[in-house]
Amino acid sequence: MLKIIPVLDLMNNQAVSGKSGNRSTYTPLNTIYAPNSDPVQIANGLKINGADEIYIADLDLIEKQGHNLHTIKAVNRVLPVILDCGIKDFDSFKFYLEFAYKLIIATETIESISEIENIFNTFPKDRIVISVDIKDGKLYSKKLDITLEDFKDVLIDLNPNEIILLNISDVGTDNGYDNSFLSIFEEFKDKIIIAGGIKSEDLSYLESIGINKALVGTSLHNGSINL
Repeated sequence: MLKIIPVLDLMNNQAVSGKSGNRSTYTPLNTIYAPNSDPVQIANGLKINGADEIYIADLDLIEKQGHNLHTIKAVNRVLPVILDCGIKDFDSFKFYLEFAYKLIIATETIESISEIENIFNTFPKDRIVISVDIKDGKLYSKKLDITLEDFKDVLIDLNPNEIILLNISDVGTDNGYDNSFLSIFEEFKDKIIIAGGIKSEDLSYLESIGINKALVGTSLHNGSINL
């Protein structure tokens, strides 16, 4: 059965919603799991309804405009947090381990392949999740100059436990998941966590091809997908 992992984006200690990674337009999240956009209340609502972990993106940290770490630590006491906080190197990974159950190494923000290798050589794999960020059909990164196909070779060497496949262009759109990139990462499908624009019609297909986990935000919070 396909496991749904809830998604929260945080800004200014609130859960927020937005589309396609355009963070300047994000607004407080309306969710069926809580009466307001307080992340801890939402986490409690999700836990009551069966969630056993939660993905959080700290948009302030990613954009270097503050942080939500105290809120994230409070949420982590309710549900284990998989945290995307803009990790750029070994030292930042080590620092943020205090605040979450697992940390995301995202291609968007990591500075080099050698930093990824150093993290994998030092910390347990069960604390690490690789996020393959895709935008406009290409690997999305501020620092890495590498194709999707070449990054796949890096993943083969690292052999991570979990790999998020995130099409940033689809985030928050509820347009359905663009599965055109799945074929590139076919050999990792038992490790892949699908993310980006997932709606209810996608779930049976993803499950049928052997995908075990999906990150869901918009469609979960508006009630069109259940835990």
